[in-house]
Amino acid sequence: MNSALFHAARGRGRTSPNPTVGAVVVSPDGSVVGYGCTEKAGSRHAEVVALDMAGDRARGGTLYCTLEPCSHVGRTGPCVARIVESGIARVVASVGDPNPLVHGQGFAFLTAHGVGVEVGLGAARARALNQPFFTLVTEHRPFVILKAAISQDGCMAEAPGARTQLTSEAANRHAQRIRAEVDAIGVGVGTILVDDPLLTARGAYRERPLVRVIFDRTLRTPPGARVLSTPEAGPVMIVTNGAGAARAEVRRRLEDRGADIEVVEDGTLRSALRTLGDRQIGSFLLEGGPTLHQGAWDEGVVDFVRLYVTPHVLGSSGVRLLNGRPFSSAALVERRVHPLGPDVLIEGYVHGPH
Repeated sequence: MNSALFHAARGRGRTSPNPTVGAVVVSPDGSVVGYGCTEKAGSRHAEVVALDMAGDRARGGTLYCTLEPCSHVGRTGPCVARIVESGIARVVASVGDPNPLVHGQGFAFLTAHGVGVEVGLGAARARALNQPFFTLVTEHRPFVILKAAISQDGCMAEAPGARTQLTSEAANRHAQRIRAEVDAIGVGVGTILVDDPLLTARGAYRERPLVRVIFDRTLRTPPGARVLSTPEAGPVMIVTNGAGAARAEVRRRLEDRGADIEVVEDGTLRSALRTLGDRQIGSFLLEGGPTLHQGAWDEGVVDFVRLYVTPHVLGSSGVRLLNGRPFSSAALVERRVHPLGPDVLIEGYVHGPH
């Protein structure tokens, strides 16, 4: 199962909106004869990859997989039918699939066809790998990661509206690798106006387009913003409300530049996130700025926090993370701390994994 989990991790950033799954086939004599991870959406699932490698050597053996094998016809056939045809005698799975199209039916099919089933081995690690998938299926919105770079005294910028570079090159490289894995990245219009970012994954390979989301109630995003000059990196979605959408000429200029204007009438982040969920966006990196972070925190939609803490001290005039709202990184669930050059990465769940 450790090997299956290793292979599952190889698929991060490649399989969405499908889960990332790993599988290993062990022959009756205890030899590993097949392994693999789920390929990009529409291609082979991990179980099929492993069984293709194993061939006839799978007969009578055990299949270890990190998620319940699918039992429905989607863009691929049901994995359970292939497992039964292969002659596998036992399936050991980490967790069940919350997708209503599967949800226990995969295990039931295998049992009904004489395949032994065991569930629970490696469950915590398997769930951690697929938090975006579990959140998308159960809450119909993306898994939200609040990301911020802060000074030693808890500030994000020297002053409101001030462009402030805090993180080291090591931290920046790490942040770009994370961008390469998520489905979408989001910022407020204030960040666009102050920093004019590209919002691309630089220096890290990304297989799929990256959806760039701008939260802009009044459509202040300039048509000349740099993010609109990189359509090859992925679509740009501007989330606004009715008042912003009513600015017809402004909207037309942004749409002419390739922006997709999404109107959320009630103006809440929760509704906006459900709109992203409708588009099968499972993981969402919320990069800021401060107002967007505060809104997401107040609405209770932040699932995970990733902080790059730097040795800088910005003082009393600095813009504080979450504007002084109750928050302590020490309270994060499954909290992890990693050095990144002179900086320190602190990350963890807000309420725990699903």
